[in-house]
Amino acid sequence: MVDTTADTRVPVTVLTGFLGSGKTTLLNRILSEYHGKKIAVIENEFGEVGVDDLLITRRFDTKEEIFEMNNGCICCTVRGDLIRILSKLLKRKEKLDAILIETTGLADPAPVAQTFFMDESMKEFARLDGIITVVDVKHVIQHLDEEKPEGAENEAVEQVVFADRLLLNKTDLVSAEELAEVEHRLRQINKFAPMVHCQNANVPIDTVLGVHAFDLDRILGIDPSFLEESTHEHDQSVTSIGFTQEGDLNMDKLNAWISKLLQERGKEIYRMKGVLSISGSDEKYAFHAVHMLFSGETIEPWGDAKRVNKLVVIGRNLPREEITLSFQACFVDAK
Repeated sequence: MVDTTADTRVPVTVLTGFLGSGKTTLLNRILSEYHGKKIAVIENEFGEVGVDDLLITRRFDTKEEIFEMNNGCICCTVRGDLIRILSKLLKRKEKLDAILIETTGLADPAPVAQTFFMDESMKEFARLDGIITVVDVKHVIQHLDEEKPEGAENEAVEQVVFADRLLLNKTDLVSAEELAEVEHRLRQINKFAPMVHCQNANVPIDTVLGVHAFDLDRILGIDPSFLEESTHEHDQSVTSIGFTQEGDLNMDKLNAWISKLLQERGKEIYRMKGVLSISGSDEKYAFHAVHMLFSGETIEPWGDAKRVNKLVVIGRNLPREEITLSFQACFVDAK
């Protein structure tokens, strides 16, 4: 059992899950729901261009503050930045109710969790409340079974292994038999984490925050070297292609480009997301794709903001020049 008595340290929740699982959707729900809590959000992206800051809605109408790190994966290159930001937050006079860290979809949560046991200032002022893993039930088995180069971790497996709670998201996209198979596979990897079914990451906030779920003894049973400094290797064939470009896109050309790209390379494309400027529309157009599943919607007026398209494509063995040239051909003024 986890001792929950008389601990006044700030609780920290690590929100993880593979690319496209629904982490940002869940974060949006927390940011926009009225709960009266003072929460700091640390957000991390894998990609050349940060898009999530545009997709997180109404973030300045709430009591949350957002710190974005998009120059690397939390579990490796920006861990120093994570400690620096956390230290700054914990030194504030006004006490926080919670800190929420959203990792990139390619992060191993273990090194993030280590921070709260290996850094003395963190141990004194913050406690790890739980690791919440969002699971895309439509695609998770594909990612769990993915063969990685020698020495590289399968991040999807690690995210399930270290989960204190598993949010089985997108249950509307699979049959009852497929969902049962997903549950069986997840339970083979993690025998203890409660599973919560959801659609569009719609879960009560107390499913994510204040769960008192992280158990160091359980983790040490899984990984006896958990409290030792270690390095890990990402799959170097997984890269991102980012675009930041002014101008208006032709909607017909854009739809044809997305359709062709996902048909031809959907298996290799883990995630696409962007906020785009469409010719003839005063609204920002947000779109998401996970493998071959695509959705798009208008989110808010451009107003006086500069109409800058931001787009990122994340996947394996992506042909950078081909994707770049074909996307640029979608602009109204393309020659």
